[in-house]
Formats: sequence, C-alpha cells, structure tokens
Amino acid sequence: MTSEQITNTGSVMANHGSIQTPAQTQLRQNGSSNGGPSERKRDLRWRPAMLHPASLRVLLPWLTSIIGIASALCLVIAWFPSTVWNTPIVSSDAPAHYYFIRRLLDEGLGAALHLWPHNSFYPPLFHVCAYFVIKIAALFGVQCSIYAAFNITWIIASGVIFPSGMLVLCRYFLQRWNRGNPIPRISQASSTPESSSVSESSNVSNQQVSSAVNRQYNATFDATFVLQNLIGLFVPVLAVSSVCHPYGLLNAGPLIAFGFATSLLPFLIAATLRLFDAIAAREHIVKWLVITAVAGVVCLVAHPRIAFTYALILVPFIVLRLPWKLILGAFIAMCVGAVAFVALMLTSFKSDRWANPASWFHSHQPSKNLWESISFCFTDGLDGFPAILFALLLIAGTVAAFVCAFRRAAVRSSDSLSAAVSTVAPAFSADADALVSDAAVSLVSASDLPTASCSDAADVSLSAPSEPSRPRRNDRLRDVIALTAAFLLVTLVYVCTVTLVGALPNIISSPWYRDENRIMTMLPLVALPLLVIGVNALSECVSVCAASASFVPSASSFSAKNSASSVPSLSSASAVSSVKNVSFASNWIGPIAAFLVIAILAVSAQIVCPSRTAARDAIIAHSSLNQSNPNEQLTEQKITVLRKVMERTGTQATIISDPLNGSMYAETLFNASMLYPIINARTDVPSVPFGKVETAFASGDGQQVLGTVCPLTDAPEYFLTMGDQAQSLQSFPYRAQYDSFHNEELIDAYVDGGTLVKVADYSQYGQGWALYRFGCAD
Repeated sequence: MTSEQITNTGSVMANHGSIQTPAQTQLRQNGSSNGGPSERKRDLRWRPAMLHPASLRVLLPWLTSIIGIASALCLVIAWFPSTVWNTPIVSSDAPAHYYFIRRLLDEGLGAALHLWPHNSFYPPLFHVCAYFVIKIAALFGVQCSIYAAFNITWIIASGVIFPSGMLVLCRYFLQRWNRGNPIPRISQASSTPESSSVSESSNVSNQQVSSAVNRQYNATFDATFVLQNLIGLFVPVLAVSSVCHPYGLLNAGPLIAFGFATSLLPFLIAATLRLFDAIAAREHIVKWLVITAVAGVVCLVAHPRIAFTYALILVPFIVLRLPWKLILGAFIAMCVGAVAFVALMLTSFKSDRWANPASWFHSHQPSKNLWESISFCFTDGLDGFPAILFALLLIAGTVAAFVCAFRRAAVRSSDSLSAAVSTVAPAFSADADALVSDAAVSLVSASDLPTASCSDAADVSLSAPSEPSRPRRNDRLRDVIALTAAFLLVTLVYVCTVTLVGALPNIISSPWYRDENRIMTMLPLVALPLLVIGVNALSECVSVCAASASFVPSASSFSAKNSASSVPSLSSASAVSSVKNVSFASNWIGPIAAFLVIAILAVSAQIVCPSRTAARDAIIAHSSLNQSNPNEQLTEQKITVLRKVMERTGTQATIISDPLNGSMYAETLFNASMLYPIINARTDVPSVPFGKVETAFASGDGQQVLGTVCPLTDAPEYFLTMGDQAQSLQSFPYRAQYDSFHNEELIDAYVDGGTLVKVADYSQYGQGWALYRFGCAD
C-alpha cells in the first residue's frame, strides 16, 4: 500500500501517543465545537497535568535551596563553640576585631573609615554588620554584647551567606552544562519518494514509536531539572563540611575580615561569569557590569586582599571566554594592581630583605609533605571515608566531564555526520543521539543494532537540540577546562605555601602572607563546582550504560517483513515498550545514582569530621580561663585583676600596659581606655603616641616619660604590670617593642624616682603584678 493509499483510507495522528481514525477525529472535533461533556471532562483532566509541572518548576528550586541552606546553617550552629558567647576568643587577631566593634559603638559609623588605633583604614564590613546586630537587638529591648554580636555575624556569614553563594555558583555551572540537554521532539516524517515504499504496518509502527519518544520529552527534561535540584540540595551542606572554610579562619587568628570576604566571594565570581556571558551574547552587558561592580566593592570593603583569590580563580575563565582585547585589558589591569600592591608593601613595611625573596617569611616552616598537601587539595580538607569518596568523585567526574564535553564538541562540529544522519533518518534531528535514533525509528537491522558505551556518555537522552551546520561555542568544554585550571592553580599555591621553600614559593604565596589558612579557603570555591559538574557528567555516563543494557533485549522485536525494502519495520507494541524502557533508564537511573552518591558524601562528611572537631576544641581551649600557664593572655586571675583595675581607674583614664600580657582585653571586657587595645598598634606610623611612649619608657629618663605620657589625655594615666608576655603570642614579630613594659628593674627605678606611684598591689595573683599612677601634675 502506497503512502497515498494510506492518506486516503485513514489518517495516522500522534496525539499524546494515540493513533486516531477519521471517525475518532470527527467525534473529537464535534465534541469540541459543541462544548459537550466529554470535552469539559477532558479539560478538567488535563489542566492539572499542565499546571502541575509549571508550579513544580518554580517551587522546587526554592524548596531545595531553603532546605539546603537551612541544613548548612544548622550544621554551623551545632559546631559553634558555646564557650565564646560571654568570653572572648583568646588569640592574636581577636582583640583587634572586638576593639573595632567597640570603637563603632563609641564613635558611631563614622569610625568605619579609621578603625585602627592610629586612625588608619581597616576593612570594616564585618564589624559594621556586628554593630547593626547590636543596634537591632537594642530596638527590641535586648542587650547584645560585643562577643555575641561577633558570633552572630560569623554564623550568618558562614551558615547562610557562604552556602548560598556556593549554591548560586554551582547552579550557574549546572545550568550551562545542561543547557539544551533535553531530547528535541521528533517531527513527523514528510512524504518522500524514499518513504513511499514503506508498508502501512511499518509506517503505523514508526508513528507509534515516534509518539512514545515524544511523550518522554518532558520526562527527560524533568530528569535533568530534578538532578540539578538534587545536587543543589547538597551543595550548601558540602560547602560547610570542610575545615577549609569557614571553620579554619575562626581558629586561626581569627581571620574574621578575610573569612567574611571569602563568604561573599562566590556571589562576585558568579556575577562576573554572568558578565562574561552577557559580553559573548552582546546583551544585558550594562546590567551585569553594574551587578559585578557592586559585588566587587562589597567584597573589597570586607577585605581588599580577597582580590588576589578572585583574580587567581578568574584567570582561566578570562582566557577561555573573553575576546582577546578584553583579555589583554584584564591582564594589564592585573599587572597594574600587582605593581600597586608591591608599592604598598615597600612603603608600608620597612625591611632589608625585599631584594632577596628567598629570605622572605624566614620564620615559616613547611607543615606538610608533597603527598599530604596534594591529597589535602583533592579531598577538599575532608577526613577519612568522605575524603576518599570526594577525591574519587572529583577525579572520575572530571574525566567524565571531559569525555562528555569533547563528544558534544565533536558532534556539533561534524557537518558531514549531521548530514548523514539527516539522510538516513529524516524523522530525527541531526543532533539526536545514535542510540535513541536506532531505537525509535528502527532504520537499521537488528543485527546491526548499536550499543552505547560509557565512553560515549555525552548526550543519550540528554542531548542538545538540533543546531545549524555552523559549529557553536562549546560551553561545556570551556567550563571544564577553566574549572580544572583554576583548581590546579589553587593547588599550586597551596603546595608552595605548605610544602615548598625558596624564592619562587615565597613570591607565589606572598599575596596571602604565605598563610595556609587563607589559601585553604580557596579550595571549596573551585573543588565544589568541579565536583558538581563531574557528578552531572557521571550521571550521563550511568544513563548511557543503563539505556544500552535495557535496549539490548529488544533487538529480537525487529522484523524484516518487507524483503523488497531495505528498511525494516518495528513491531509497534515491542517498539513502544523498548523506547519506554530505554527512556526510563536514560532519564532517571543517572539522577538516582547521582543523588545517592552525593547524599552519602554529604552525610558521611558530618559523621567523620575530626578536623572540624579539632578546630572546635582549639577554640574552646582558647576561650577557657583555666590555663595551666598563669602568664597566658586571659586567666581567672587576670580577669579578676582587670575588674579591680577598672573599679579604681574608671573608663576615662588611660591605662598603659604590655598588650601581650592580656591587658588589651580590658577594652572590650570592661570598656577600659587602653593605650594599646590590640597587639599591633603600629609604631611606624607618624603622629601617633605609641612609638613615642615606648621610646620614652625604655629611655630610663623619668622626665621624658612624664613629658610624653602626661599630655595624652586630660584624665589620669596609669601603668599596669601583669607578668611576662603570653606564650601563645610569641609568634608576633614585633613583640620586642614592648619589652620595657615588663622590665622589673626599669619599673623599680621609675618608682624610686617618683615617675610611677604604686596605687594597688596584686602580687597575690601573680608575682610583680601591680597598678601604678604616673606622677603627672593633675
């Protein structure tokens, strides 16, 4: 029977997979024109099916995001040490951050531009946020201490801002990876001379198979969509699972300002990549330029040194995704920034070692061997089984991503292959995958049925829509190369910092002060997006293998009824069943496997986490007042002495003491006016009293001491001794500048000469502890 006879005797229509006769078509048309009950029932039946996917598509990303971020916040809160809500973290940088918040409270937001004791600039964003926490709490009648505001700000930054930013960044790469993945709907084959020899039964069977594949289009799209959200559900959890960030910086220093900037950085990176997309598309450039500029200013206000992390991660993307003129401009800007940074360092820090980079960071000691440092990067700082699983997923996923990306690039750039597929299978788009093409249209014999392998894991059931013959920029390949390059650059900097020594490692790691804790924060920013892309690619590999395995038994359903024709036909029932099996396998097996492996990784990372536990224990130890060494920064005895001192001096009098003995904490504990409220008040800055007081006190000349100290304020001036410098602060490079403040012979000489007058003795708490008043005429 020819195709014209088929047209005259009956019409084959693919409407939701059903084949309708002319009588059925006429009945449906009559029901539609009359608005009969059958049509109304059909509308009531289909409307929920049409509305539900749209609602799900809007709600599911929000639902998974809220659940993921809420889970991350709960993990951060559960980890946070409870001992630091009422007492400070006793560490090198902590007093400065507490002092900055105190200064904002005393002087208002105008102090944000000169937070240092010598009135120079320090990045104020974290401290401004803590200031607002205190002010907002006061509006509700709640008195929030500086320590509580500090902790709340850190928890919000670490448990909400950072996982949210990582989710935005990872979803950006997922959307680009899965852009155009769903199978295009299969168009009906037009009547051609080649198809006129096909039998009626073969034509009907092929129409049924085509309709079956079309019905799976939405299922395929939903599988990709659900996979994005399932992975996105666990990204916030994985973002706060590693000791790299945010936990490490709270223990190291704490490096609060840099950690706050790191938590904001994923938003800036995502905005910059969106700007690159806008430049490539030549649309919305101004919009994304403004968004990127605002995000950049916010990050710089949090901590300017975050610019080095930003530049290191963005370099591969700049090279691979921008026009050459913009690439040149970006690198010129980086060179200008590097020159400005060098000039700042040369003018701010006086040293005779600048010309010899090998002597920089001379006190630095390697902390890991080469294998340990590399494995730390590939495991994202996780421990035990989660570390092994993370490394395996990262490596296997990266390989799979390259395979998928290269195969997609090969398919899109092969015009001859597209033409051949269009000639042999006109019912399919040129970009349709070979496996689905063979299954659905059955244009090859059963003996020649192809079987997909995992190495061909690019586009089975997740293929891009048909493209023109002109090759298109391959976003997958560019993203995989850029992410891999960024990860390797971060690994190089980390290895140079913790393992290698010499001039070159010093130069490479100098923007981060050759500090392991700062460089560790970069690892999640590159490892997590690469892991997410890799798991997505592995999902495609699993789908390909599952589809291939499920299709092999259906080969027996192929028949060769029309021996005169070289085109065999497919038994309709067997064909539709085969396509359904292949579609289910290719759509859902991969996402289910991806969900399981990511869930196992996320859950196990919360069970096996000795590094995070060690960081928490270290913070608890730092905030404890029960110290074995009585000369540590804060002990119960020192808290008692500082309280007694404040009862005698009040909050207006200036108190001079060696800050390395813990006296600086009186600034935030009791609102004292300490001349040295932080351990590094900077004596090399002109027009400040710190260096002058130190020089005068070390001179042994009582008149010089009084002439320098007495004009500081109109209120009385006191001198406090509380023993030697704390052992935990011996790494401070400028500690020798305070040596005269605990020189007992020099202090006794000033007492004998009347320069100092003892007003309180605290020797019952520690040898030589006492409070003195300077003998000013006030």
